[in-house]
Amino acid sequence: MLMEPTVEKLKILHLYAMAAAWVAQRGDPSFGELDFDARLALLVDAETLARDNKRIARLLREAKLRIPGACVEDIDTSPKREIERSLVRTLATGRWIADHQNVLITGMTGVGKTYVACALAQLGCRTGFRALYRRTPRLFEELALAHADGTYTRLLGKLAKIDVLVLDDWGLAPLTDIQRRDVLEIMDDRHGAKSTVIASQLPVGKWHDHVGDPTIADAVLDRVVHNAHRINLKGPTRRKNDETKS
Repeated sequence: MLMEPTVEKLKILHLYAMAAAWVAQRGDPSFGELDFDARLALLVDAETLARDNKRIARLLREAKLRIPGACVEDIDTSPKREIERSLVRTLATGRWIADHQNVLITGMTGVGKTYVACALAQLGCRTGFRALYRRTPRLFEELALAHADGTYTRLLGKLAKIDVLVLDDWGLAPLTDIQRRDVLEIMDDRHGAKSTVIASQLPVGKWHDHVGDPTIADAVLDRVVHNAHRINLKGPTRRKNDETKS
């Protein structure tokens, strides 16, 4: 049997990993001990794994994580941080994403909020969900531009489709009336349908005052807080050594 035509046909069908695996099998005598079904299963596994890895790489690229290498397995749960290990294990299952629950991460500057937020978003990508990282001030800039150029509805639609939306640096500056309404629109679209991860120096108890307008604050927090897991990070700043660590 001629190998080259078969390899070319596999590539035409975009089965590149299967083609490479088949060439490898042909060059390794040990595969001769396997029956046809076993060798075919290995070829299919190779193609599936390659496509899964490619999809995850694309999702991570699109997520634009501030710390791309963050992962839940490396979150520091030492006693000084006062993180419940059981909560981290629960979040590591990814069930909160499937159940459209939120995660609220609070703590002083430098304690690793961004790392944990990115780790949760990276978990989403690894399990096939779409994620997106945005610093809240930068998101407000994008929303203001969208208001100005007529793409506001399109941007809201894009955000509504994201399975795990990370809003970092929430609460750095007072909100304008337009920003309050923007937040309400975003959270209303996501409530019960998608998951949002919010990282903030402000304790959750002060978020109502931060939003400003009592009516809008009630509506926003009702959609964000009630179905959320909470992580309150403590301990010394981690930026003195390496801010990319949890």
